[in-house]
Amino acid sequence: MGSKRFNRARYAATTGKSCRLACTTKARDPRGMHDIFRWAISGVAWVAGFSALRSEVRRDLEYGQAGGERLLLDVSVPEGTGPFPVAILVHGGGWRRGDKGGSDKPGDGADITPWFRPLTQAKYVWFSINYRLAPQHRWPACFEDLQTAVRWVKAHAGEHQGDPGRIVLLGHSAGGHLVTMLATQSKEDTRVQAVAAFAPVTDHEYKLVQNGGLGQGLQDLLGRPKEINPESLHALRAISPINRVRPGMPPILLLHGETDKTVAIQQSVNFQKRVRAVGGTCDLITVKGAGHGLLEWEKADPAYKTAMLGWLERALKPTAAGR
Repeated sequence: MGSKRFNRARYAATTGKSCRLACTTKARDPRGMHDIFRWAISGVAWVAGFSALRSEVRRDLEYGQAGGERLLLDVSVPEGTGPFPVAILVHGGGWRRGDKGGSDKPGDGADITPWFRPLTQAKYVWFSINYRLAPQHRWPACFEDLQTAVRWVKAHAGEHQGDPGRIVLLGHSAGGHLVTMLATQSKEDTRVQAVAAFAPVTDHEYKLVQNGGLGQGLQDLLGRPKEINPESLHALRAISPINRVRPGMPPILLLHGETDKTVAIQQSVNFQKRVRAVGGTCDLITVKGAGHGLLEWEKADPAYKTAMLGWLERALKPTAAGR
């Protein structure tokens, strides 16, 4: 199938093949090609529509406590009258580091600040969360914190002009692992309307081959040595989203850098296939020339955010919110 040029990126309906910025849609949807261009066009309209960025940021709100430790988040409320759609942001950092406010280290791969401005421009109320980190806190502490945060946001979104019926999770790397794990759950109190996972770790067994054993992040997260043993393998399989895919999951958008050497893009390709095999919605955007960190994506092709915003608009429509 041929591709067309749009803005700074080329969008194509593919079956896993990549282009400058390639979006894959469900093959059974005959409107797939139309939807891709509509996502892109609507996203550009949003970005172009706001020359001045105005929002109120409320920092260090407590969304829970665990073991005497306060769990904090920041919330950004756009200018205007809501209710606005809601995004919950989950940083990466190998389960060991990262912060809800981004990073002051140049080129930090865990920095999620590239999300802040486009979400505000698109009129989202966004909540950026901190969660307990390894090795001080082992699994499932970080996952429990995400669940607590989702429950808190559902209960309090209205206080910040957010719509609790239109919530999307955004997670990068280890954060992408957490949000895809949550997507596989069937609990109503933590159910959201959509999930967008950036370079997510979805298959820890795949990483074993890549790393020759447990990487440092997993060693710290699980409290296990690098060498593989049956107990470690069982634990890794249990926390791999690809092994927990089920029918009825919310729509999922995967975004992955083509040259990612930290989390291989094949993980997202395999996860997409698994979700589609059970009848779920799972689309994949491949950013050509981009590695693992979002700051790298900004240099390679920042238009990925345009496609993301359009996808979110489609996924969070009132008709889709009840899925």
